[in-house]
Amino acid sequence: MENSILLKKLKENAEEKIISFHMPGHKNGKVYNGYKDLYGFGKIGKLDVTEIKGTDNLHAPEGIIKEAQEKAASFFGADYTFFIVNGTSSANISALMSVANPNDQVIVPRDCHKSITNAMILGGLIPVYISPEIDPVRNISMGVKPKTIEEAILENPDIKAVVITYPNYYGICSDIEEISKIVHKYNKVLIVDEAHGSHFGLSDELPMSSIEAGADIVCQSIHKTLPSFTQSSMLHVKGDRINLERLKFMLTINQSSSPSYLLMTSLDIAREIAQNHGKRLMNDLLNNINYFSNEIRDINGIELLDVSVIGKYGVKNIDLTRVVINMTKLGLSGVQLEDLLRNEYNIQMEMSDTNHIVAIATIGNTRDDFESLLQALIDIKNKNGIIYNKMDSISFGYNIPKVRLSPRDAVFRNKKDILFENSVGKISGEYIVPYPPGIPMVCPGEEITKEIIEGVKSLRKNGINIIGMNDECFMKIKVIE
Repeated sequence: MENSILLKKLKENAEEKIISFHMPGHKNGKVYNGYKDLYGFGKIGKLDVTEIKGTDNLHAPEGIIKEAQEKAASFFGADYTFFIVNGTSSANISALMSVANPNDQVIVPRDCHKSITNAMILGGLIPVYISPEIDPVRNISMGVKPKTIEEAILENPDIKAVVITYPNYYGICSDIEEISKIVHKYNKVLIVDEAHGSHFGLSDELPMSSIEAGADIVCQSIHKTLPSFTQSSMLHVKGDRINLERLKFMLTINQSSSPSYLLMTSLDIAREIAQNHGKRLMNDLLNNINYFSNEIRDINGIELLDVSVIGKYGVKNIDLTRVVINMTKLGLSGVQLEDLLRNEYNIQMEMSDTNHIVAIATIGNTRDDFESLLQALIDIKNKNGIIYNKMDSISFGYNIPKVRLSPRDAVFRNKKDILFENSVGKISGEYIVPYPPGIPMVCPGEEITKEIIEGVKSLRKNGINIIGMNDECFMKIKVIE
């Protein structure tokens, strides 16, 4: 790790054996040394420092953090890169608040991450929702068509920015290059929540990065698909459409004033690993995934989400490292399959929905990992003793309801509980989000319709998990007074 300037400095600092009368309170890990069961925390503590002589300040970097960010910008193809220690959520919020003022409109996909909605609330922004395409068989959200973006801009010419999720949780990628061209044709800002795509630059077999496609701000969870610590992310800026000083100010508002050097150092280390070894490691990973996929395709009843979806439902490409498995033909729901893998085979998936399990494979996975998963799936198939009640067809169309209050106004208004059955025409104070596909039926500030109420009944009847409502029995809903 000779090129990790942050790690080098932290090691030098640890070797100086400085007597600490500064934060953090563990005093260079000393307090941990008296406890044998702390699993290496004493050694880690030696590297956990704060802004002292010889280090740097994340919010006004002049030394090692500045240099580390510049190295990251160069590697990822950005003009400027900012280290994020409060997760991509804080990056998304800062990005939106840097380009739009209160009451400004922003185009966002209906299945966006909740941090985007939180940015609407914190910044007083007005969302103009667009709908991704839905695969009715798999019942998951797919891509956003470029023409959907253009139509939304033409209908709302005063919007300040467009937000796109790229890729989504299933590895689905919209046509980000065409979307970028459309957004910039109308002189708008493109913000990409690329939380799950920081690895895209490591192989030509993967989708193009949104930085390469021309996005203005790209927010990446380096900890998700590259080897940095949980909660560490990066925000990249490309081009001249972004007011950097305003962006920096928003980052100081939405990030800790005591940033973790462990998190920042892990970002620098992840960048160095990716830069020096990433292409080789990614090639190995893709070979392992190809082996796994070929083996699975020979097994009746186990299906993978694969390149056959490209060209359908707004899908331009898929992330081959996102392994999406369906065994419903063998009588197993995604939730049941995830539980079996964890409880009986000690294999933990990233997530499950009604039909699928989703594995995030990274350059940290080995051939043995894929062999273990393959053998576990074969073993589960051979047992095949679980009965799965297949869902009826879901006819609800996920139409976007009428917006009667901004998300911010809805959050801060007084609310009351009423019978859900009697809520037609009322303004919702809660979310109703079926999962899958993760697209809200209603958001705070939107009008509840009879279609929504009937839709919830249908979804519950078919075992779809619904989140957002405080009443777990779905008898009551919070509405604006």
